Amino acid sequence: MTERISSVTTVDVRFPTSRHRDGSDAMNPFPDYSAAYLVLRTTSGAEGHGLVFTVGRGTEIQVAAVRSLAPMVVGQPVDELVADPGALARRLVGDSQIRWLGPAKGVVHMAAGGLVNAVWDLAARRAGKPLWKLLADLTPEQIVAQVDFHYLRDALTEGEALALLRRAEPGRAQRERLLRAEGYPAYTTTPGWLGYDDEKLARLCAEAVADGYRLIKLKVGGNLADDVRRMGIARRAVGPGVRIAVDANQIWGVPEAIRWMGELAEFDPYWIEEPTSPDDVLGHAAVRKALAPVRVATGEHVHNAVMFKQLLQADAVDVVQIDACRVAGVNENLAILLLAARFGVPVCPHAGGVGLCELVQHLAMFDLVAVSGSTEDRAIEYVDHLHEHFVDPARVRGGRYLAPTAPGMSAEIHAASLADHRYPDGPRWATTPAAAGTASA
Repeated sequence: MTERISSVTTVDVRFPTSRHRDGSDAMNPFPDYSAAYLVLRTTSGAEGHGLVFTVGRGTEIQVAAVRSLAPMVVGQPVDELVADPGALARRLVGDSQIRWLGPAKGVVHMAAGGLVNAVWDLAARRAGKPLWKLLADLTPEQIVAQVDFHYLRDALTEGEALALLRRAEPGRAQRERLLRAEGYPAYTTTPGWLGYDDEKLARLCAEAVADGYRLIKLKVGGNLADDVRRMGIARRAVGPGVRIAVDANQIWGVPEAIRWMGELAEFDPYWIEEPTSPDDVLGHAAVRKALAPVRVATGEHVHNAVMFKQLLQADAVDVVQIDACRVAGVNENLAILLLAARFGVPVCPHAGGVGLCELVQHLAMFDLVAVSGSTEDRAIEYVDHLHEHFVDPARVRGGRYLAPTAPGMSAEIHAASLADHRYPDGPRWATTPAAAGTASA
């Protein structure tokens, strides 16, 4: 009998990170790290896990979007799905009625990505490989076949993508050995949350350097005088040899971004992340031109590969930040990695939250082995929150991510954690007053 997807279950799971201001920034002062968590099950009992990251209120909307798309996956033959997840990605994103709600952006697009990632998790589990290895073992032709080039050919054609991948082939085996032996560079945002007091900021900065990090990130944009003070504290704590990136989380307009960053220039910021609206391609280009040599980084809230294409075409970014849960899953992130390689722009993935470190490490490691072939000026974000809830948690040692070895995409959350943090009726919420970030959900 043909094995098929028998069910898709999803749950609203929230963690009360706002109680200690973990994750706080200029746009999100009291976030509760959360997720629409989903599990595909097959008629043989196999599973694929995925999630869509959120920050509290509205997670129930994301759950509803996953449930609305689930009938397009239930009943599908598993062999066909895992052999060509790109076909599912195109079907979900290209559905005429679903596109009306986007197109290719927002809640429905992210729901499609959660389902696509769960299929890739299932495929990697079936193959007995971590996802990064499953992807890195694909031929250039197989990788290109997983990418939808429909809106990208003015910047990247199938032939150009093939040429990029073929140039990277000779060193694949050596880079994989080095990855397994040495890991992948990480940077940390753990010290820099906007809600932390000065003592905690200084202590965590010093600890980050002691732990081997050569790049840390601070949130900015709440109050200029506070930012100047905090940057001074951080620079004194880490010394001149450690890079400090800053992240405004979209809070500024273009002139404000340029003016504010001018006040922080004395502290030698490495990049400014999300200096303005993530939709403003020309605004990013203007900020980049005004602030050079400070780099401009973005991607956490960039809706799709088409917007990344435009940012690259407009010379608007120095650092591409992919996110495992913002776009429509692995397949669209493959397109973004290829675009970044085509334009010679380094990729430093956004992570943190619930499961973002676990998921996106696979994409960066695949990029190293099979696409860019480099870790120069590249690092994966790491935030030391909530990893204990995952069956295969991200592991960082000496400032480097260790390559996952367990089959899958590292997305599975422990059943006990799901039961305890299910919202609103899990024990963690039923017995405790709602936190600031989720109080009115």
